[in-house]
Amino acid sequence: MTPSSYLKLPLSFDLSRLRQDLDTAMHAKWIKHFNTRDYVKDWSCIPLRSIDGGSEHILPIESDRYGNTSILDACPYFIQVLDQFECEKTSVRLMSLEAGGEIKEHRDQGTCLEDGIARLHIPIQTSPEVLFRIDGEEVHFSAGDTWYLNASCLHGVTNHSSLARIHLMIDCISNPWLETLFRQSHWQPRSAPVYGDPAINDENVSAIIAQLRLSSSETAQMMADQLHTIYAQRQLKKPT
Repeated sequence: MTPSSYLKLPLSFDLSRLRQDLDTAMHAKWIKHFNTRDYVKDWSCIPLRSIDGGSEHILPIESDRYGNTSILDACPYFIQVLDQFECEKTSVRLMSLEAGGEIKEHRDQGTCLEDGIARLHIPIQTSPEVLFRIDGEEVHFSAGDTWYLNASCLHGVTNHSSLARIHLMIDCISNPWLETLFRQSHWQPRSAPVYGDPAINDENVSAIIAQLRLSSSETAQMMADQLHTIYAQRQLKKPT
């Protein structure tokens, strides 16, 4: 079966209450996304959970110091929504894409359930004219519903509507509860990369091994040995 690059999960929320809390949060400062080359017009966010609960900290990093911002504390329904997800949450933010804006196609490596992180979207203000492109497929994420995006897939967004598109975006750490929710939604996992890196394949592995052999680093030599072993095993399995 085809692996899931996106998925609608069986959790929906009261859109009017989401919008009430959005109105409250809109008094805060919107912070432009740091990858300025990846979008057209304005793409910005309001942090709701961030490092040390800072209301201007938007860099997603691995840390156990995530905390609620004062903005989230003023939004009781957002808190209720987050409590429905029985797993650890790291970065949580409101993400806005200006009317007429575009997020260029890109990959966020390591941001998928297979890697232990599920990036969830709950659209609050959207339109059928807002479309994701995910591995070449166009998809609209409906308002008030919960959507999973495998952000390690090639993806982008266009907003052809007259309003900003605003999503509540939640990064969740995988646990048994979350994995059960995904299985109930008929999630299909991706196979692990044969060589440990999706960019390495049978066609280029020999060149990569040769490049690693040029290094005096012990780590590089170990990597070359590992790749050579995998490649040799795969050749033995090929029909003669």
